Amino acid sequence: MGAIRHEDPDPVAGGRVLVVSTGTVRPLPWHGRTVASGIAKTPVRGPVEVTRLGLAGDEQGDREHHGGPDKAVLVHPGEHYREWARQLGDLTAPAFGENLTTEGVLEDDVVLGAVYAVGTTVLEVTQPRRPCFKLAAHHGVEDMAVRTQRTGRTGFYCRVLRPGLLAAGDRLEPLFRPRHGITAAEVHRVLNVDRADRAAARFLLEHPEALPTAWVGLLRKRLDGHVDDQAPRLHGSPPANP
Repeated sequence: MGAIRHEDPDPVAGGRVLVVSTGTVRPLPWHGRTVASGIAKTPVRGPVEVTRLGLAGDEQGDREHHGGPDKAVLVHPGEHYREWARQLGDLTAPAFGENLTTEGVLEDDVVLGAVYAVGTTVLEVTQPRRPCFKLAAHHGVEDMAVRTQRTGRTGFYCRVLRPGLLAAGDRLEPLFRPRHGITAAEVHRVLNVDRADRAAARFLLEHPEALPTAWVGLLRKRLDGHVDDQAPRLHGSPPANP
């Protein structure tokens, strides 16, 4: 890519990668059953190769809801660790299954569609993470997914626009920031928390290009009076109307 360009005249500054992590799929106990998950990751030393599908050596246990080009890299702000320490005690990254633990780039700053150079890679922010019950299973805290959703400390996903190498210590240099200004925090709020905010849902639907296709459909159904069931995602329970 060439010189840094911004659509927004007052772009948010970039950040820095603190920890780079990968993990393989392992069995994760949950309420008397076992689910496959790659949430238990470990830090990697030195540069890591990043392809269109994510970091080399990283795996996902549920490819329907995790991984793929639009969720190739999971970013989690390191600032959240200080907040969680008040409730859970000290945690060591990557306690939330993230690939990149960062500083200086928070959900209420990051705009969907924003592009960052990291090392020799180029990443595009695609969506906030939707917390699921595997966070609870991983931490041994029954309501961990619910807490994460309520606080908005979710992290966010990126697609890989240019494969390359990245490492701890690399800067997240902003290359492009869409003018629509829709942040990961706002999408999370409307999609997962304030689900009756019809005006905000309508605003998001004015920019469908900024949202995952499935979320566009979900918001349209809500405006038609069909509210989705969050229990399967948050608690690992079966849908109310299978």
